[in-house]
Amino acid sequence: MRKTRRHVKPVTCLLLAVLCLAGAFFAPEVIGAVGRRLYPRGYEEIVRTYAAEYGVEENIVYAVIRTESGFSSHAESQVGARGLMQITDETFEWIKSKIAAQEELSFDDMFDPRTNIRFGTYLLSVCLARYGNDLPTAAAAYHSGMGLVDGLLQKAENSQDGKTLSAFPYNQMNRYVYKIQKNYQKYCSLYAA
Repeated sequence: MRKTRRHVKPVTCLLLAVLCLAGAFFAPEVIGAVGRRLYPRGYEEIVRTYAAEYGVEENIVYAVIRTESGFSSHAESQVGARGLMQITDETFEWIKSKIAAQEELSFDDMFDPRTNIRFGTYLLSVCLARYGNDLPTAAAAYHSGMGLVDGLLQKAENSQDGKTLSAFPYNQMNRYVYKIQKNYQKYCSLYAA
């Protein structure tokens, strides 16, 4: 649900350059260590717990966290989305009604990693289930809303089957889906073992 633009930090650029050069000179273990530093698996116990509870692959959760907040639990977007998985107030209220109606939670709890990952992973599970576990379509829905994606699915230029998106007509949505897929693939390759 994040609507902000992040700039790549100079340290990240330097690490990427080192990673590219390392391929010719260093052992795969060194390259893997640098890659895992760029693609961390922070909050492992929390991610493991809620990924299992809601039936979402852990690497998808990590891809969303990296894309949404870069693992900053205090991230807040220009539209007010909060925390690691960038949950908006409206989405918080909807998720709360589904999984935590009796709990004393407020939107401020979206800065708490455990609560944010719980809510974000639940939302991911809903998006994945609704769109047949198609990651690009589910990512578009996570970012832009299921209502918008449902509307796009009705147009032949966006979907051949009416169930998954084959085109992402908005630049921000298109970039977001690309980042999620790229980050997911990177997590899968780095943590395959």
